[in-house]
Amino acid sequence: MAPDETDKKILNVIIENSRLSLRQIAKKVGVSVATVMHHLQNLEKEKIIRNYTSQIDYEKIGYDIEVLIEIRISKGRLLDVEKKIAVHPNVFAVYDITGSFDAAILARFETRRKMDNFLKKIQTYEFVERTETKLILKTIKEGNILIE
Repeated sequence: MAPDETDKKILNVIIENSRLSLRQIAKKVGVSVATVMHHLQNLEKEKIIRNYTSQIDYEKIGYDIEVLIEIRISKGRLLDVEKKIAVHPNVFAVYDITGSFDAAILARFETRRKMDNFLKKIQTYEFVERTETKLILKTIKEGNILIE
């Protein structure tokens, strides 16, 4: 299902603030509450909207070490290793990538020691050939993009 213009307007409103009521969304988009409800139900059914969430400033709650870990994995075992890593509570993203590495992991930690323990743990996983870790110094932009 390709989103129509009303879908796109609704998506952009909830990207900016997912806590708005149906009435507030309807007013911003210029349609009825019933129309908004119908469109949201379809967007959820099609899994275009997967969930409603909030953005947390992890640095303010003590998770100020953020890393990008690139991993080279033995041929044919990529998904197995990624699934094993993805369940770790500090991991918030796992990507298949192109280039000299096979996967990229984004994770946050409270301390360098916890990060070090995690890195040493994944390096012991069978089929992990090599890792390269990059410390993220500052996040300039993170979030959703508006729909055109």
